[in-house]
Amino acid sequence: MTELNPVIAKVTDRIVKRSAASRLKYLDLIERGRDAGTNRAQLSCGNLAHAFAASGEDKPVIRTGAAMNIGIVTSYNDMLSAHQPYGRYPEVIKIAAREIGATAQVAGGVPAMCDGVTQGQAGMDLSLFSRDTIALGTAVALSHAMFEGAMLLGICDKIVPGLLIGALRFGHLPTILIPAGPMPSGLANKEKVRIRQLYAEGKVGKDELLESESASYHGAGTCTFYGTANSNQMMMEMMGLHMPAASFVHPGTKLRTELTRAATHRIAEMGWDGGDYRPLGHCVDEKAIVNAIIGLMATGGSTNHAIHLPAIARAAGIHIDWTDFAEISDVVPLLARVYPNGSGDVNNFHAAGGISFVIRELLGAGLLHGDILTVAPVGMAGYGQEPVLEDEKLVWRDVPVSRDEAILRPAANPFQADGGMKLLEGNLGRCVMKVSAVDKERWTIEAPAAVFHDQDDVLRAFKAGELERDVVVVVRFQGPKANGMPELHKLTPALGVLQDRGFKVALLTDGRMSGASGKVPAAIHLSPEALAGGAIGKLRDGDLVRVCAETGDVTALVDAATWDARDIPAAPPPPYDTGRELFALFRHHSDLAEQGASPILAAMESEL
Repeated sequence: MTELNPVIAKVTDRIVKRSAASRLKYLDLIERGRDAGTNRAQLSCGNLAHAFAASGEDKPVIRTGAAMNIGIVTSYNDMLSAHQPYGRYPEVIKIAAREIGATAQVAGGVPAMCDGVTQGQAGMDLSLFSRDTIALGTAVALSHAMFEGAMLLGICDKIVPGLLIGALRFGHLPTILIPAGPMPSGLANKEKVRIRQLYAEGKVGKDELLESESASYHGAGTCTFYGTANSNQMMMEMMGLHMPAASFVHPGTKLRTELTRAATHRIAEMGWDGGDYRPLGHCVDEKAIVNAIIGLMATGGSTNHAIHLPAIARAAGIHIDWTDFAEISDVVPLLARVYPNGSGDVNNFHAAGGISFVIRELLGAGLLHGDILTVAPVGMAGYGQEPVLEDEKLVWRDVPVSRDEAILRPAANPFQADGGMKLLEGNLGRCVMKVSAVDKERWTIEAPAAVFHDQDDVLRAFKAGELERDVVVVVRFQGPKANGMPELHKLTPALGVLQDRGFKVALLTDGRMSGASGKVPAAIHLSPEALAGGAIGKLRDGDLVRVCAETGDVTALVDAATWDARDIPAAPPPPYDTGRELFALFRHHSDLAEQGASPILAAMESEL
C-alpha cells in the first residue's frame, strides 16, 4: 500500500485533535440513539398502528418488526430537472426491499431549491438557508423512530449538505445517498458563454439568450457543468456514501435503476442486527471529510463547499477550517478539467473514466485515505471501479487509463501540481478563490476598488461604462447575516466582458459565487462579513486593493492611520419580500462562512 502523503496525514491528525471532545460527544449521541432513541422497539402499539396504517402489502412485515424498514427522505419535485427523476424512485426502492424481505416507506420530503432558477433574483436570498431548512426537514422525517436504515434522495447544491446534516443527527442509522444522474449534453459550454457575453454587451436580444439557455438545460437530470451539484456527487463518492461510481449515470437507464436496486439491497445488509453494521455517523469521520476536501482540489470543485463541508463536519462533531483546505490544496494535483474549468462537461468526464479514475489515481499516489468505512463492502479501493451491465447483471470493472487526457489526467501528469482552491488572508479578512478556472496571469490583481452594496448596481455601472478600467469590484453586505449570502453569478458575463477588453478585473465579496464561476478571479466568502463588522466595510471607492492567489493576499493598500479611523457604513435595509423576511431568524443567528454559515448548528452547539 502506498504511504499516505505527510501533509494529508498532518492535516487529518490536526482535525482529529481539534475535534476530539465534540466528536466523542457526537459518538455518544448516536450510541444512545441506537439503543434508546429512534428505535421501533420503543414505540407503543398506538404509535405503530399510526405508522403502518397505510403501508398496504408491506403492513404485515412492518408490523412484525422482524425486518429492516428503510426510511426514504426525498427531495422530489417536477419543476427541477435534477429532482424530477426521483418521482418513481420510492416504488423502485420498495420493490427492491421486498426482494430481500425488507420494507421501505417515504419518511418525508424536503424542499429542493434551484439556484439556476433563482440566480440573480430575490429568491436567491433564501438559497443558503434552504440547506438548514432541509436539515430540519430531514430530522423531522427520521424522528418517527420507525426506521433501521435511511436512503436520501437528493443531488443539488444545498440539498445533499442539508440531507446529510439532518441525517447525521440520526447517525446510528445505516444511510446511503442516492443520485439521479445528469441530463445529456446540450449546447457546447463555450457557445453558451459567448451568447451570455453578447447579451451583456447588448449585441443579442433576450430571444437569442433564451434559446441558448434552453439548448443548454434541456431535459431531466442535473445540469452538466461542474458546479456545486455535481461537486456534491463527487464528494459523496470520495466519502464512500454512494454505491461506487453511481454519480454520473443518466436518469431513466437500466444501469441507473440497477444501481438504486443494489443500494437498497446493500443497506439491508448494514443493519445493527447483523455482522456488517455501518452507521452513517461512523462512515462520516475525520478521514472521510478530508477525502471530500481532497476530491474538491483534485477536480476543481465548487467553492460553495468551503461553506457546506464545515457545516456537514460540524453535524458529526468534526471541526475543519479553510487552512485545512489550503494545505491540502497545496499538495493535491488537479487531475480534471471540467467546464467551467475546461471544455468538457460531466458526461465527458464520466466517459473519460470519471470519478473512478480520479479515486484510483489518488489512492495510488498516497493522496487519499483508503481505510475509511464506506457503504459498499469493497472499501475505498472499490470506488476506483465503474459500474456496467454484463448480461443484464450489475458488475464493476477497472478503469486502467484516462480515455481523454484533455479532461482527465493521471497523478503523474496533472493539469497543475496543486489543487483548485486558494486561501487568501490580509487586513480585509479571510476568503477563498477558485483558481482552477482562472489563467495564472490573472491570479494577481492590484487595482482601485469600485464599491457596491447590490449586484444590480454593478450591472448598472457596467452598462453606463463606469467600469471601463482596471478594477476590483467590491460587493459587500452580501454575507449570511446581511441577506442570506446569495450567489453573484449573474455578474460573471459583465466582468468577463471587461476582462476580454484587456482590463485587469477581480471580484471581492462577502457573498458567494456560483460553482459555475469561471475565468474572472473572484475572492469570495470574505469573512468576517460587513454586517458583522468585517473590514470589507471600510473600503471606499478608489482604494487600491490587492487580490493575489500566488501569495495568498487580500489587502487594502491604505495607510494604517486612515484605515483605522474609518467607520463601517450603515447596512442596506433588511429584505422584506418574496418570503425573505421569514428567514430573519436564520440571518440573525448565522455564524461565519468559514464555520459553515449555519444558524441551526450555531444554536445547537450553544446548548452543548
